Order: sequence, then structure tokens, then C-alpha cells
Amino acid sequence: MIPHPNLVAGVLEVLERTFGQRLYADRVVDQVLRANKRWGARDRAFVAEHSYELVRWWGLIWHLHGTEPVVKRKQLKELFDTYWAWRSEGMNVPADLDVALAQSYAPWFAERASAELGTDWPVLATALNRPAHVVLRANTLKTTREAVLERLTAEGVDAAVSDVAPDALVLAKRPRLQHLESFKDGWYEVHDGGSQRIAAYLDPQPGDRILDGCSGAGGKALHAAALAGNQAEIRCMDVEAYKLGEAEKRALRAGVNGLRTELIRSPRDVQRHSGWANKMLLDVPCSGTGVIRRDVDTKWKLQPEHLERTRETQYGILRDYSEALQSGGTLVYATCSILRSENEDQVRRFIDEKNGAYTLREEVRISPEHPHSDGYYVAVLHKH
Repeated sequence: MIPHPNLVAGVLEVLERTFGQRLYADRVVDQVLRANKRWGARDRAFVAEHSYELVRWWGLIWHLHGTEPVVKRKQLKELFDTYWAWRSEGMNVPADLDVALAQSYAPWFAERASAELGTDWPVLATALNRPAHVVLRANTLKTTREAVLERLTAEGVDAAVSDVAPDALVLAKRPRLQHLESFKDGWYEVHDGGSQRIAAYLDPQPGDRILDGCSGAGGKALHAAALAGNQAEIRCMDVEAYKLGEAEKRALRAGVNGLRTELIRSPRDVQRHSGWANKMLLDVPCSGTGVIRRDVDTKWKLQPEHLERTRETQYGILRDYSEALQSGGTLVYATCSILRSENEDQVRRFIDEKNGAYTLREEVRISPEHPHSDGYYVAVLHKH
């Protein structure tokens, strides 16, 4: 199949703006699709898919093309032709390429990942290049996974049960879920399979008081509420007000009681709740290297200085927010990063600097090797 020139032009525009103006690909794709309303569903899917794939494989395709990257329309058209030959005609890729080239990662990041992860890095590098699936979490406050599957099928959505988490389902395509009555009724949330496993490490129980200190839009807090049978008090806190507003909307749709939101302007906003929570979740800001399959821009936009600043932010949150946890309480530290420097190293430093105030009970890496999961790290600590 020879792609239509107008659709190729749409892909090239995405690349121009993503790499030339350093804009995020998902936003650019959305803008390009909105500007071309005459494109049908298949046309739109073509532009989106091949834009993301070219961002994902940017380094390798330029290597196969034989020149250094040039973000101009003529050279990008030639690059697309090379990409199309590689994708559709099975262009040979040299077997002796290192991981950075073969799996298309920025050289500095591949070097860092290799140093931190050793022999695990090539496996993770490959896994993170597989396209992401749409995964749902059945809302057990309202229904069951089996009932969600039956209802989605009746609504014309091709779904299946996933083994990645107890309430997970995976979709075959990417339907507009927000228009479905099942979505409006709060029967499920869009929730990556690996992420669905994190709230369980809090072991939510009726009567718990849970402080989610980096709640974002509240996905894990909603799950914790369901695991506690809607009988826990949950305080969602975040530095971004619009995310807290989304958490409130989602809680209302999901039928969650006892969830409150509060904006963080400084660590003191968290610390003033000292002694309130017996359980705390700190799903801290991170490099996002565990979710590269969803945010392919991370491959090229993440820089060493960004990583260093992120690590400082993470440790500051862990050090300062944890003061609000009750003695005897449980602290869950989590990231969507694959790097030890954001995960195990941060936890070890925290435990050492707290001089015996915390004990590490458990830590786990949730691998993106499972097709329905991104990459995560979770540590469970006990506060004495």
C-alpha cells in the first residue's frame, strides 16, 4: 500500500513541530487531527499511528537512512520513505547495533540505564517499545469485572479479561469511552494494568485514613476506596488544582464516599495533617521512563539535568511529606520509572537518613514485559 500524500504530510507536520519546536507529540497529533476534519477514522488512525511510531523509532530510522537528523520537510519526507520501507518491506537492521540504536533511545539515557540496570536494560528497552494497550479497572463499588465485560460487549466494544490485575480488562481498540453509558455510570476507570497493582500495597481497610500526597487525578485513590469497601477516609493532595478537580469528578462518577481534595502550596500544607493518616501513598513525580510506550517523547525530551532535578523533588517529597504519617503507619513510595536512582537508591537514602525510624517491609518492580503493564517501582515502609 502506498500512503496518500496528504496523510504523509500530516505525519511530517507532527514531526516538524515535535522535534523542530520541541512540542509534545500527543498535543501536536491532536492539533493536526482537529485541523483536518475531513479525514475519516482510518485516515486519522494512520496519521496518529505513524507519527507516534516515527517518534518511537526516530534514532533507528535516521541511522538506517544514513544521515544525521534534519527537521525540514524534504528530509523528513525522505525519512518517511525509509521508515515505510523498514516497516512494510522488512528492511534489514544490522545485528551488531548497540541497544541505544537498535531500540532507539538517546545515547546518554541508554548509557545511564545500562549502568543502573545491567543485564535487565536490554529486556526493558525492548518491552518499552511495544505499543500500549487500553486497560480498564472495573469499579467493584458498582459492579464486577465480568459484568463490565458483558456490558461493553453489548455496547459494541471488543474487550477481554486481563491477568495483569484482579479487576483489569483490556480493549482491542481505542473507542471513545466517554460517550458510553457504562463509562458515564462509573462502571470502570481507564487505568494501566501495572498501576492497578499499586493501591493494594496500602492494604486499604475500612476505617483507614489514607493520605495520597501526589494524587494527580486520583486514580490510585479511587482504587484504594474500592479496596476498602468505600469505608476509608481518603485525602487527595496535589500541587495542581485542575488535577484535583478531575479527581473530584471521577469520585462522584465512581460513587466514592469519603474522598476529599486539598491543594499543596508548600510542604507545610501536608505536614499540618501530622498524625491524621495511618497510611500514606507517595506516587512521586518521576522521569516517566517506565511509561515510554505511552509517552514516546520521553525518549528524546528527557535530559540529564531534568533527571537530576526530578530526583531532588522526589527526595524532598519523601522527606517532608512523610512527617505527616502516624507512628506505626504504612508508607508506600512509588514511581513509574525504571531507574534505580529514582527508586531503590532514594528509599535506601531515606531509611539511612531517618536513623531507624522506618523499616523497609517490601519492594517490588512491576515490569513492562507484561503487555498490559507499564513499568513501576513500589516500596512499602513501616514507620516506627
